[in-house]
Amino acid sequence: MKLLITGASGLYGSKLAELAENRQHQVYAVHSQHEITRGIPIRLDVVDKVKVETEIKDAKPDVVVHAATMTDVDKCEINRELAWKINVEGTINVAQATKTIGAFFLYVSTDYVFDGEKGCYKETDLPSPISYYAYTKLKAEEKVQDILSEYCIARPSVIYGATPAAGKVNFALWILNKLKNKEQVPLFIDQWNSPTLNTSLAEMTLEVIERKLTGVYNLSGASRVCRYDFAVALAKVFGLDDSLLVPTYMRAMTLPAKRPRDSSLDTSKAEQTLKNKPLETAEALERLRIEMTSAAR
Repeated sequence: MKLLITGASGLYGSKLAELAENRQHQVYAVHSQHEITRGIPIRLDVVDKVKVETEIKDAKPDVVVHAATMTDVDKCEINRELAWKINVEGTINVAQATKTIGAFFLYVSTDYVFDGEKGCYKETDLPSPISYYAYTKLKAEEKVQDILSEYCIARPSVIYGATPAAGKVNFALWILNKLKNKEQVPLFIDQWNSPTLNTSLAEMTLEVIERKLTGVYNLSGASRVCRYDFAVALAKVFGLDDSLLVPTYMRAMTLPAKRPRDSSLDTSKAEQTLKNKPLETAEALERLRIEMTSAAR
C-alpha cells in the first residue's frame, strides 16, 4: 500500500509512518516546518491548494491520512483566520486532491467537537463545539463528508507518547519531566477525557485503512479519566512521587478558549469492529513505560 500522511512530523503522524513502514507500506511523509524521521519526505503547506494537488497527484497514494492541523486551542481562539485556513481550507484541499486520484481518505478529528456536558460520547451523538478550534475541526469533518464518498473520520483524545515530536512535549512527558525534577504539577480534577497512546492510535488507524472501514470512529483510549487521576496512574507506573500532583479546578484557570468539561468517548464501536482494541489507561501506560525504556537504551 502507498500511504501519504500529512502532519507526519507530529506525535501521531510520525508513529503512524513508523508502523506503516514496519509493515512494508510505502510512506510519503508530508511536513511543513519540522523534519520527519520516517518515509519519503514531502515539504508542503496544506493551505497551498495548487501544491497539495500537484504533490498528491505525483505520489498517487492508495490512502491519504490527513493529520496536519493547528492544535493549540488558545492560539486558534486568538488567531481565527489562521485556524480556519489550516484546519478547514487545508482539509478541503487535501480531500479534493484525494478525490481526484480516487484514494481512500482518513481524517483525524478530535473529541473536542463535543461540548462536554455529558461525556462518554458515541459516534452518533450530536457535536456541539464550544471553542473555535473545535468548531474548525467539526467544519472540516463536514467538508470531508461533502467531498468524499469513501472516508473515515477518526476522533482521538489527548494524544500522548514516548518521545517529543514536532518540537512539542506531550501531556504525559510534561508530567513526567515535572515529577523527575521534583516540581509540583497542577492538574484538573474536573475535566475528563479518554487519553490516547499514539502507538495504539496508529495501530487502530492502520487497521482501519488496510480494511478501508468507512464512517466515524472514536479511536481513543478506552478509559474515562480526569487529568489528575491520569497523572496519578502515570506516576505510579514510573515510580515517581504522586504527592507532587496538585488537584485543581478548571474554573480557577483563565484561558482564551473554553474546554469541554467531559469530552470522554465511548469506544464500543471500535472495540466491536477492530482487532486492535482501544486500550484502558493502565495497559496504555505500561506500554508507554516499555517504549520509553526501549528508547533510552
